[in-house]
Amino acid sequence: MSGKRIAVLVSGGGTNLQALIDAQKAGQLGGGEIVAVLSSKEGAYALERAAKAGIPGFVLPRKSFPDNGAMTRAIVDELQSLQVDLVVLAGFLHILTGEIVAAYPNAILNVHPALIPSFCGAGAYGLHVHEQALAYGVKVTGATVHFVNEEPDGGPIVLQKAVSVREGDTPEALQRRVMEEAEWQILPQAVALFCQGRLTVEGRTVHIKEV
Repeated sequence: MSGKRIAVLVSGGGTNLQALIDAQKAGQLGGGEIVAVLSSKEGAYALERAAKAGIPGFVLPRKSFPDNGAMTRAIVDELQSLQVDLVVLAGFLHILTGEIVAAYPNAILNVHPALIPSFCGAGAYGLHVHEQALAYGVKVTGATVHFVNEEPDGGPIVLQKAVSVREGDTPEALQRRVMEEAEWQILPQAVALFCQGRLTVEGRTVHIKEV
């Protein structure tokens, strides 16, 4: 069984990309290999991280396309030419249209900085998610890795990890802790499970095969 080819889609700093690069270096991506990083923004720091790791970077700036559909089609063309098996959204800030889901059914993973179905969907991204969690007064938040379907943050859940909210937390402090304690751990784990062929999707449920 040859290793799965992975492309990571980014828009910014690429901290989750770095977690994947580190996991790959440590042999913890289940035999998968990151073959490309695609950025929706020129000059995104994530592209520097990719270059340092010797991974080809591609830029498909959102502003070059008339709408999200046109950008999505361009991304799908790029992914298919790279013969990608798994697409990972790591801080990718644009809503992709149905063409990518059709091209990669149950082969697109996204990490969301909350325990879905809390604090998710349209408008819940970046710091906003942590602002919402604090405003609601939850005692526990966390991160979710899910497969991407047509509904924002609505696809079947692969892994979740809880993180406690502390007295006096700011959105920034909570964001940092959710990244360190949850996102950077469960995203590489989910990618490894996919690459090992251990995930099957049945309706809304993702089954993880024991080894």
